[in-house]
Amino acid sequence: MILALTIGVLIAAGVYLILQRDMMRIVLGFGLISHGINLTVLASGVLDRRDVPLLQETSVAAAADPLPQAFVLTAIVISMAVTVFMLVLAVIGTTDDVKATPDSGTESDEV
Repeated sequence: MILALTIGVLIAAGVYLILQRDMMRIVLGFGLISHGINLTVLASGVLDRRDVPLLQETSVAAAADPLPQAFVLTAIVISMAVTVFMLVLAVIGTTDDVKATPDSGTESDEV
């Protein structure tokens, strides 16, 4: 129950942050969503009802599935690379949608 609640809170907070306009909040929201999805994939491996997936210590029928763990390791590496790329885009960007553009007060009718 606690794992499901943690996954829900992580994904809800990530969606809230992604819906903001600031690029840093979008990056943080992406990180929270990726952590929530990683926990979801790990929960599908049913680690709490199975033994460790080392065949020398346990039988094949009682061992946990190692595939979700491999998927999560791959997802962690990919999410770190995408996070670094998004941070570079946030630093390189010269304009930000959060800042208001100053209004000169006059409209130019140049054609």
